[in-house]
Amino acid sequence: MHKSAIIVFPGSNCVAETERFLQATGRNPLMVWHNSSEFPEAELYVIPGGFSYGDYLRAGKLASMSPVLKELKQKSAEGRKIL
Repeated sequence: MHKSAIIVFPGSNCVAETERFLQATGRNPLMVWHNSSEFPEAELYVIPGGFSYGDYLRAGKLASMSPVLKELKQKSAEGRKIL
């Protein structure tokens, strides 16, 4: 099991900063594209905050329909940490 995974959506903001922070805490995150067919086991899942273009392009709405959210809901039900 990996220590952490960062979920990356098109237009996500602060991905690099989130990655550097997790590396500094020894969590060495995996980067997971939002529609990846493989979802890793991890202690902590992080969705970086905001979208670099606001939500004018409806990036937040599109992200809410991504298959990865179903996986994250399942992980949450299992007691995994999601930030």
